[in-house]
Amino acid sequence: MNILSLGAGVQSSTLALMAACGEITPMPDCAIFADTGAEPEGVYKWLDWLETQLPFPVLRRSAGSLTEQSLKIRVSKRTGQTYVRSMIPAYVAKYTGGRSLLGRKCTADHKVKVIVQTARKFAQIPRGCKEVRVIQWIGISTDEAHRMKPSSEKWIVHRWPLIDMDMSRQSCLNWMLAHGYPEPPRSACIYCPFHSDAEWIRLKDKEPQEFAKVVQFERDMQAAHAQQTGTARLNGIAYLHNDLKPIDQVEFKTTPERAQLDLFGNECEGLCGV
Repeated sequence: MNILSLGAGVQSSTLALMAACGEITPMPDCAIFADTGAEPEGVYKWLDWLETQLPFPVLRRSAGSLTEQSLKIRVSKRTGQTYVRSMIPAYVAKYTGGRSLLGRKCTADHKVKVIVQTARKFAQIPRGCKEVRVIQWIGISTDEAHRMKPSSEKWIVHRWPLIDMDMSRQSCLNWMLAHGYPEPPRSACIYCPFHSDAEWIRLKDKEPQEFAKVVQFERDMQAAHAQQTGTARLNGIAYLHNDLKPIDQVEFKTTPERAQLDLFGNECEGLCGV
């Protein structure tokens, strides 16, 4: 079976519509949208429209709210200590000086696992299967070729049609325009620390309601971490930007040589932001 990983951003939306137009074959058997619950509202509205344009089903699946799981105060059964799971790669300003980066489970738990479980059920893959049964389409373009990774599942093989067609992100936008489609939104969790300064500026200026949610999330994240006890306590303050300042106080840079770059190249599975 051919299954499209649909992030509902520029690249994966272009893939879906190219397939619908018969420009990529074979037709996907389905697309899977792994919903973190933290996408901009524009992405969900776009997905509602996109579904009406596709001749194959879009399966929306979720492992629950990433926001809620990132802020949940948990209690260790073994030690009784309270702790917060490190879900996103936030930057930490250490009390003792220096900085660190929190571990992350967002992509693995809310993207990869959801897509694999959904694909397994849809394609009726038996446990222990080592034969390739699913071709998973991923919308990585030529400007992000370094994000290409093989599947960790023996029954899945990855395919990158945009790479095969030598298409960049701008090529995708050009294709959408040439075919009379509206421009897709940027797909990524609104508070992802891997945003470039250009994306933070866009979010702040173009989607102020979403940026307000980011500001509140950062405050809630810091409050949650402050409730950790014992060895679980964070030795510092977590921030969403590498400047280690509250996100609403960061002076985002407009020149590439001074700005925080797009760090999605560090995204381990190549599934976010497409």
